[in-house]
Amino acid sequence: MRNKRDVYLDDRPWEEALEGLLNHLREKGSLVPLEPEEINTEEALGRVTAEPIFAFNSSPHYNASAMDGIAVDSAVTFGASDASPKLIRLGEKAQVVDTGDPIPAGCDAVIMIEDVHFVEEEVFEITSAAAPWQHVRAIGEDVVATEMILPANHKIRPMDIGGILAGGIGKIRVHRKPKVALLPTGTELVQPGGDIKPGDIVEYNTRVFGSLVRTWGGEPLRWPITIDDWGKLKQSILAAVAKADIVVINAGSSAGREDFTAELVRELGTLLTHGAAIKPGKPVILGEINDKPVIGVPGYPVSAYLAMELFVRPIVFKMLGAVQPNPVTAEAIISRKMPSPMGVEEFIRVKMGQVGEKLIATPISRGAGVIMSLVRADGMLRVPRLSEGYRAGESVKIELMRPLEEVRQTTVVIGSHDMTLDILANHLRRRFPEASLSSANVGSLGGLSALKRGECHCSGTHLLDEETGGYNVSYIQRLLGDRPVVLVNLVYRQQGLMVAKGNPLNIQGLEDLGREGIRFINRQRGAGTRILLDYRLKQLNIDPDTIYGYTREEYTHMAVAAAVASGAADAALGILAAAKALELDFVPVVEERYDLCIPGEYWETPYIKRLLEVIATTEFRQQVEALGGYDLRDCGGVMYRQGI
Repeated sequence: MRNKRDVYLDDRPWEEALEGLLNHLREKGSLVPLEPEEINTEEALGRVTAEPIFAFNSSPHYNASAMDGIAVDSAVTFGASDASPKLIRLGEKAQVVDTGDPIPAGCDAVIMIEDVHFVEEEVFEITSAAAPWQHVRAIGEDVVATEMILPANHKIRPMDIGGILAGGIGKIRVHRKPKVALLPTGTELVQPGGDIKPGDIVEYNTRVFGSLVRTWGGEPLRWPITIDDWGKLKQSILAAVAKADIVVINAGSSAGREDFTAELVRELGTLLTHGAAIKPGKPVILGEINDKPVIGVPGYPVSAYLAMELFVRPIVFKMLGAVQPNPVTAEAIISRKMPSPMGVEEFIRVKMGQVGEKLIATPISRGAGVIMSLVRADGMLRVPRLSEGYRAGESVKIELMRPLEEVRQTTVVIGSHDMTLDILANHLRRRFPEASLSSANVGSLGGLSALKRGECHCSGTHLLDEETGGYNVSYIQRLLGDRPVVLVNLVYRQQGLMVAKGNPLNIQGLEDLGREGIRFINRQRGAGTRILLDYRLKQLNIDPDTIYGYTREEYTHMAVAAAVASGAADAALGILAAAKALELDFVPVVEERYDLCIPGEYWETPYIKRLLEVIATTEFRQQVEALGGYDLRDCGGVMYRQGI
């Protein structure tokens, strides 16, 4: 094993790094469509033609009737009119045909059966003449023998299959799918589905890569996990290079003591780039071994996904002989200020929704290790490397990860986090498949501010008024003025201290947070839970500075619960449902009211009507109650109206 620490060779713009790799592969002759293979036409959907396809026969290959009716020699119909109907007897120059029948010899037209009146069993009357070749599908009307049906390097669509078969072609030659070897590396990796222990990381990245490769038209070859060992990784790389057209090595691309990928690529072939000016995904490796492209992508899932999209996808399409489609984009208004470091192109995941006349984009987690940021994202915002970011309210271009029409049907909820919103989103989608719910967790005050700026359809809020003991109304009046709103209750919920199972530190209340050795984790400023905590601490005359961890913040109840469950904190203030979800003990503090604040202009829109309909269902209420810690006595009820 080698412990040599590598360093980044450069910090190149990703477009420059990609072009350098592509040019190197062109010089090696490795960036051409792969050799052809013959497949059945019926199995050709999505494949790329390796050569032009010419019709073997015409379609139709005979003159065919296009209608049910009478095939006639058009000459015998001349002179027929309403004033002077013509009688014709069935025989050699007038024969009954059905759609698709060959046109009998001596006939050159078809009269629709609707235009025929039989006066006798063998005699019919017409009131207009038939034009030559009317209602006849002539030989080759669709496809003419020897005609080119499709050119080379054409990606086959469903209708193309019909055209090829109509031309009498049962087998075609297409470019072979590029084989992409996917090598997961890391001693800490374990396969999905088994028991995991601290330090284990479930290996799902190559499953994501495989799905991407299939989507692009390639053939993924997933390798077994290779531990962090120089010799074993070298063997895996050489075996992959021998079998595949493209090799992707996941993890080991950084500059740590067990990151061997860059040095191995340099030893076995040519290392072109180690480090691109992108965020996330900086420590990408681009190289070539035995004329095969070798790409090292970081272990963090978002970084790895971006590296696959930016550097592997173009190579797959070139080896297929296909044109890489451009991303579908939409103009949106960014909901809050988004600073970004100069010198790198940053890729930021966003949630989106149509609010009034504006398409709103709200950034979600920017962490490279947060796979759920990709799952939840509606689009990707690119911040150019020479930009310092965007101002709130600025118009930006978003690369869509979800259909725009689906985005436009999204109810946007910004504000305080609650687990019932996830249940609401699920039941909304089940009841209204065209609709969805997008929730961004910025705290109650942040939600009301977003509502004021016109960035959401409603806001989740549970703000306690210290003077009256009531919830939300005084904050709405202060922050929103006389703007028309409706305050609808969603739930009452138990707030309390979440502590480790068995409560080993015997934490009995907020008074214990100041004890020596107790590690607390707080919610962010502006969160209703934070406001509640500060209110109760003031009541108890407890100085927040005496609480170890008071300034350590997370943005959701589940995040602080996870910190306690993992042992990273001893206590957190949150809801009972979150504690139950992670099997924590719970010390009750107070019952609070959680409402949805809805602007008057959206009260009668489908965005809100659908939500209220779902909230009223038995299925939704039963699932919320099953979480524990919730009371739905006023669920769906209007708690306050202003200006409506």
